[in-house]
Amino acid sequence: MLDKILAISGKPGLYRLVARGNNNLIVESLADGRRMPAHQRDRVLSLGDIAMYTVDGEVPLNSVFAKAKALTGGTVAPVALNDSAVAQRAWFAKVMPEYDEDRVRAGDIKKFIQWYNILIETGNDDFSEPEASAETQEEA
Repeated sequence: MLDKILAISGKPGLYRLVARGNNNLIVESLADGRRMPAHQRDRVLSLGDIAMYTVDGEVPLNSVFAKAKALTGGTVAPVALNDSAVAQRAWFAKVMPEYDEDRVRAGDIKKFIQWYNILIETGNDDFSEPEASAETQEEA
């Protein structure tokens, strides 16, 4: 599910991929449902491609979102975006105690909280692992 949810640098919030054009993507804001193009010059990241650093390597973002959902019971994060970085780090340490404190910056945690709250508020809270393709299952 997170493969279709996009973050566009320079634009607030999260977007759902609607269609692909010749030189752009058509995206829809999760917050207000407005559609707009995302051009080639825009830096577009799929949430399915993002991972968080841990002391042992990296963990996919959907796994971290699933841990946060289990901790909060499916509600928004108990820390606000305008809370101190110390409070945000303390909450994130409860979600993912094995995160790498040196490589995960305060801004990364703030963005995680913002994205998590947007996904929960808009009902995009299916953080399960993507299913393997039919070809992969046939080979196994």
